[in-house]
Amino acid sequence: MRSVKPIVLILLFIFTAAIVRSQSFKFGFVTDTHVGSTTSAEDLRRTVLDINADSSLRFVVITGDVTEFGSNDELKLTKQILDSLNKKWYIIPGNHDGGWSESGGNSFRTVFGAETFSFSYNGYLFAATNSGPNMRMSPGQVPRENLVWLDSVLTSMKKPDMPVIYLNHYPQDSSLNNWFEAIDRIKKRNIQLILLGHGHANHGYTFEGIPGVMGRSNLRAKDSVGGYNIVTIQNGSAIFEERKPISKTQKKWLETPLFDHHFMNDTTHYFRPSYAVNKVYNTVKKNWEYQDQSDIGAGTAFSKKLVFAANTNGDIYALDVKTGKRKWIYHTNGKIYSTPAVAENYVIVGSSDQNLYCLSVNSGKLIWKAAAQKPILASPVIQNKIVYFGGSDGHFRALTLETGKTVWDFDQVIGFVITKPLIYQNAIYFGCWSNDFYALDIVTGKLIWKWNNGSSNRMFSPAACYPVASRRRIFIVAPDRFMTSLDAKTGKVIWRKMMPDIRVRESMGLSSDSSLVYVKTMDGQLYGISATADSMTLSWKSSLQLPYELAPSAIVENEGVIYVPTHSGLACAVDRQTGDVLWEHKVSNCLVNMIMPIGKNIVIVSTMDGKIVSMKFPKK
Repeated sequence: MRSVKPIVLILLFIFTAAIVRSQSFKFGFVTDTHVGSTTSAEDLRRTVLDINADSSLRFVVITGDVTEFGSNDELKLTKQILDSLNKKWYIIPGNHDGGWSESGGNSFRTVFGAETFSFSYNGYLFAATNSGPNMRMSPGQVPRENLVWLDSVLTSMKKPDMPVIYLNHYPQDSSLNNWFEAIDRIKKRNIQLILLGHGHANHGYTFEGIPGVMGRSNLRAKDSVGGYNIVTIQNGSAIFEERKPISKTQKKWLETPLFDHHFMNDTTHYFRPSYAVNKVYNTVKKNWEYQDQSDIGAGTAFSKKLVFAANTNGDIYALDVKTGKRKWIYHTNGKIYSTPAVAENYVIVGSSDQNLYCLSVNSGKLIWKAAAQKPILASPVIQNKIVYFGGSDGHFRALTLETGKTVWDFDQVIGFVITKPLIYQNAIYFGCWSNDFYALDIVTGKLIWKWNNGSSNRMFSPAACYPVASRRRIFIVAPDRFMTSLDAKTGKVIWRKMMPDIRVRESMGLSSDSSLVYVKTMDGQLYGISATADSMTLSWKSSLQLPYELAPSAIVENEGVIYVPTHSGLACAVDRQTGDVLWEHKVSNCLVNMIMPIGKNIVIVSTMDGKIVSMKFPKK
């Protein structure tokens, strides 16, 4: 009997060793390929050839920023190159793939099949989500629909204790507005490792106790060759080696242990966004809140008893203004980033499925739809029963409100349009993602003038701001941090200035008396710029002081109150006369699309993570 115990121990050792061997495997970890930039395609082809020559690699993961600008051509070229891999590969988008996408991120799903992935290999679950930001500048954000998807993946695991490796383009910290939403979910399972990109350099992290590893960019940058990582999972560790094609050098730079952290028993307090400001301004009350299961990437519209909204699932819907209950819904086949426009019995919305929809205000039934050649991400405007809108196909169109018939079609736009155009003195004005700004005759659609900011970088385009006009001048701001005043009739520059201590970006608005152009700076300040001065002149300043700010959402004044949206879910109200803060209310921790006044003391706020909130506050 004494000899039985050693035999059992030997068998147990052999069995354990067999399990360890069965779980040992290697895979390629590629990120930030940025196809569309200078050497990117060649760098990726070299990496693919190198991976194909390594029979020990079981699969490849690609963690975002696969393109430079998210264009259809860049996505198709990336897919073409990756299709030459001789092993399975899995891919997610990054901020470059969705932040400036001519398709609103729709083409990524069309080209690659999905923007998430999950699979199991040798006893590990790999699960990956998109990171945003999609179409609106802000910190990253895991889309609401991706979180719903992640819930379903984690809850349907046949073995809840299976080790999990989570992948996302961004670091899982405040770089993402809603990092905690993903972290809290994966901590309910046996999360052991997070893989990411974004920073272009190999780097080890710890995210709330979870090991995280950032991979280097595939781009060569200043080197003669690009590179990627080979990851080896063995003996309870993940080993990372940087691999350079052509030179075929391979250097181990990190080994991190993999084990069950038992986070369900962890009592450590980690930082979470504070909503304490709502107690400071406790006179602001929530009438109702609607939570969508997808992102809401656009503002809202209002007519009589209904609030109209749209989401990235392709749904257009109406909510009861008093209760927030949904009255009707209409589904399109593409993500929507177009703010609805309402006139009479018609609600107009563009979709990334390449159609402009006209629905009945009361029933949501389709009245007509008009097809474009590419997605429609821009917000329409309506005047005198004519609908005006831009698309991603190089066209800017005017259609009849009642029938959708073409009135005119301007087909010379270079780049794509995402803004809400401005109608002013018989002309319509808009920017696009090619550094151009256009003025068209509103009756004929003919070009009056076109202005270009002179930049070779299209990311500096005056494309996301909602332009404003006063005193025969058009005002715009852009990511190059310049504010520009243009002559409304000629397009000539009246003044154009960048002030280092007043870093404007894309958020602006016009005062009710048209004397001031409001701008929100990247440093969180709110200024009023003179609409009549011959240079950029500060005529007004609020006491509002926000943290670092990126939200491009428009500033609105109504009944002597200025409403200021932020990228962190905070809605702010400022007194027009004094500049004092009247109140602040935190709705979520994600981008505020719009603050829509519907009376003297009621506003509707929508946020990128799918919230629509009706709020009431004391009259001024």
